[in-house]
Amino acid sequence: MQDSPAPIFKRGPSPAVRLAFFSLLSLVMLVADARFRYGENVRAIVSVALYPLQQAAAMPGMLLSRAGEFFVTQASLVSENNKLRREALDSAARMLRLQALETENAQLHRLLDAPLVPDRKSRVATVLYEPRDPFTRRIIIDQGLTTDVSAGQAVIDHLGVVGQITRVFPLVSEVSLITDKSQSVPVQDVRSGLRAVTFGLGHDGALELRFIPVNSDIQIGDVLVTSGIDGTYPPGLPVAVVANIERNAAFAFARITCTPTAGLANYRHVVVLSPPDVLPPDPTKTKVETPVETRTTRKRTPAP
Repeated sequence: MQDSPAPIFKRGPSPAVRLAFFSLLSLVMLVADARFRYGENVRAIVSVALYPLQQAAAMPGMLLSRAGEFFVTQASLVSENNKLRREALDSAARMLRLQALETENAQLHRLLDAPLVPDRKSRVATVLYEPRDPFTRRIIIDQGLTTDVSAGQAVIDHLGVVGQITRVFPLVSEVSLITDKSQSVPVQDVRSGLRAVTFGLGHDGALELRFIPVNSDIQIGDVLVTSGIDGTYPPGLPVAVVANIERNAAFAFARITCTPTAGLANYRHVVVLSPPDVLPPDPTKTKVETPVETRTTRKRTPAP
């Protein structure tokens, strides 16, 4: 095939004429659009036609942006969740401490508002810990020789008798609870006036009333208070409530168990009572004078 020869004369308007024509057409269209709003409908139709193409062109960038936002949002949510979890744990711990402080404050108010023994001075002490001895029921308080605490002083709370100080150190003291096997408390039944002695059984929440005859006037629910005959505990302090009575005609004494009224293992503060100013004499150290037996001698008369 042979190439067609180039035309001898160029056909059509020149570039300058084309530029002038299109420039004039543009000016006319601009003026007509600005004056008569002819181009708005055309632009609306063109924008509708080009919208899918615009969305398709913007889709990759939009997907990348949303993927980045997803990972950033996920990381921020995990961080915020961990922060909120830590704050919740801290708030729960603070709430527990606040409840403990409120309970302790209420117990201190009850101790301060409790009627004190008129002839005894009182001192509030804090329970530090319990010795690791499973065979004893004792507590350690933060009062000792430096605060004029001595062995034998009674320890109570706002509910009743807790125990007795048995060992004293310079800064702390050891209190034997009334449930300890070595402790006995003289008591009196409020209802019947019966006097007896409670003995600890060695575990919390139980006392025993021993040497009570089977036919004694004592009932379940009777309140036992200190009788005051020992000189350690002042009279009238609540000690225990009768919980169970076993009467058997085959035995001379009834088996009676009681529940302590004091919070032996529930509170952190107790009250130490000072000893009485005048103690009764110790009968074991009192000398008993025995009368000297006088003999009368008779003058023997000789037999006749």
